[in-house]
Amino acid sequence: MANLALQLAVLAALIAAFFIRLPQVSGLSMEPHIRSGEYVMINTFAYRLGAPHRGDIVAFRHEGDARAIFIKRVIGVPGDHIRIDRGAVILNGTKLDEPYVLHADGRTFAEVVVPDASVYVLGDNRAESEDSRSFGAVGDGALLGRAVAGIWPPRMLGGL
Repeated sequence: MANLALQLAVLAALIAAFFIRLPQVSGLSMEPHIRSGEYVMINTFAYRLGAPHRGDIVAFRHEGDARAIFIKRVIGVPGDHIRIDRGAVILNGTKLDEPYVLHADGRTFAEVVVPDASVYVLGDNRAESEDSRSFGAVGDGALLGRAVAGIWPPRMLGGL
């Protein structure tokens, strides 16, 4: 029995070491869904088997700051046409329903087409987010994984 427990502990440690990251969120860009100071579990295996989907919350690095891990929501996938009209996201000609956005940004941005092997990401707190509106689409190679759960503090424990 003790041998089985040891094997399970080693297996859990290996899974955590190779398939999970636990970054601490710094900043207001995903509030109120994910708060500054919260630790988030990132599944680093998620996009090895398939592509990101609209609505996924992804972790990535971008060229402007190679050390920081950014966490944003996928709004567009390859081929999507996205424009922002006074804060409203227009996806392929239809206004996107975004109940997770509580702090809108009233700016307007010209239409972009999401390139192949990329995603267009926005923070949920649009007024406080550095995202694809400023640095463009995020290439699939920069994606670290999909955020799956808040884990700390305990009041934030749960799926994203």
